[in-house]
Amino acid sequence: MSRPFLLGVLGGMGPLATVDFMATLLAATPADSDQQQIPVLAWNVPQIPDRQKALAGCGPDPLPQLLRGIEILNQAGASHIVIPCNTAHHWHDQLSAASRAPVLHMVQETLDDIASLYPRPARVGVIGTPGTLRAGWYQNGLEQRAMTPLTPTARELEQAFVPGCYAVKRGDIETGGAAFARLGQTLLERGAQRLILACSEIPLALRAVQAPFLALTIDPAQALARRCSAIWQQYRHTQYA
Repeated sequence: MSRPFLLGVLGGMGPLATVDFMATLLAATPADSDQQQIPVLAWNVPQIPDRQKALAGCGPDPLPQLLRGIEILNQAGASHIVIPCNTAHHWHDQLSAASRAPVLHMVQETLDDIASLYPRPARVGVIGTPGTLRAGWYQNGLEQRAMTPLTPTARELEQAFVPGCYAVKRGDIETGGAAFARLGQTLLERGAQRLILACSEIPLALRAVQAPFLALTIDPAQALARRCSAIWQQYRHTQYA
């Protein structure tokens, strides 16, 4: 590795979700001391334009601000970069092309995790922003791995997901959690055996309301954090063996 390990986090989408990812990263990393934890530099700047509105054609393009964050993280010496926001992966190719440091892909890490489950679920629900679901990353990946995706209807997204997401963003976490819990329960009743929480606001909100199906959920932020931890452990053992 040409530079010391430093994980760059392109965050702010939303800021609470970024802080939650940082805690997830700590929990995913075996450590007996502070010095064994992952060195991290977080760009937690929430002024990045709304990704949902941009993809719906009713808001400004967030790409210039995302590229600015990538530039700053690279200038600061990031050896790897992560984006703990599913919807922002719409711009992953452009961000990766502009970055000297590799930009890990949260969706791919999550799909790899699901494929390793035993027994592997036959039907997997996906809860995410309309933009993430329209992109079809999770649905296509599940089908390629011989699993059937189940997603909310457009009406359910409008009436439950979108208001739930913006409730979390304004700090009303329990209202958001209640909305997400209803949506998750609906997908389970339709036959989902697992649920991908494909929006970084969902896991923290479901924990806040102690949703009864938490054990059946798959948090992409946890998959990403585990991958970061594995890379760090390999680097640390190589450098300090």
